[in-house]
Amino acid sequence: MAPVNTVAVIGAGIMGRGIAHAAALGGYRTILEDLLPNALRKAEGEIRANLDKAVELGKVQTRDADAAFKRLEYAGSVDEAAREADLVIEAVPEEMESKIEIFTLLDKVCRPTTILASNTSSLSITEIASVTYRARKCIGMHFFNPVHKMKLLEIVRALETDDDTLATAIEVGKRMGKEVVVIKESPGFITSRINAMIGNEAFYMLQEGVASAADIDKALKLGLNHPMGPFEMVDLVGLDTRLHILEYLHRSLGEKYRPAPLLVQYVKAGRLGKKSGRGVYEYGDTHKREGAS
Repeated sequence: MAPVNTVAVIGAGIMGRGIAHAAALGGYRTILEDLLPNALRKAEGEIRANLDKAVELGKVQTRDADAAFKRLEYAGSVDEAAREADLVIEAVPEEMESKIEIFTLLDKVCRPTTILASNTSSLSITEIASVTYRARKCIGMHFFNPVHKMKLLEIVRALETDDDTLATAIEVGKRMGKEVVVIKESPGFITSRINAMIGNEAFYMLQEGVASAADIDKALKLGLNHPMGPFEMVDLVGLDTRLHILEYLHRSLGEKYRPAPLLVQYVKAGRLGKKSGRGVYEYGDTHKREGAS
């Protein structure tokens, strides 16, 4: 198994900066890339704040948090971030075209031994890997939001992923403090497939007037012991991201994954969740308020 010393993360959005946080805390030299300088500055500030919060809660020692922060570097291009990396984790939006574009570029700029991982929550790693000359060194590493808190990591083995790549991804995940499950590639993997079904059914119930969004969330949290309700979750993840996943599962697995019309309507209206200030709920200076249905 080839050693990993440097991890590059492509994309400094919510998932990318969370992955960078976990990688740096796991002891890796970590290079976080984004084309937008503002995104990198925001990521740096958020990672520092999350490390400080972990120290305050007694989950991380001050010296370990400071050492992790010093391991972080920032890059404004994929070439700059990835050329020295042993492992590159792509964390761009959940669209096949975007991921294929990134993997095509990574295959050109990375060393032949570099492992390429995608943080996709549902898309085919085999299809993404097919645009490279290193399909054996491509793998899925599906982290969960917020990455610095969530323990699970789904590692997805594509058709041609070799044993060494799989072993390396497992080792990296464990060093990041994650509990790892290994999945043979299938649309939606484990969690996205089940979670999409729950979230979509919740939208159908809201559309039909079965109950309010707040009461549906409360029922699943208190009755099924879910840490978050389906609407709280979709507002955090992004309604557009959930819709992309459902559309892919609908094409791949059939009619039972057809997106609820209300979800489609919300996305068309720009109600994308916390990132836009409004999803199922509204977000601002006051407490969240249920959105109109």
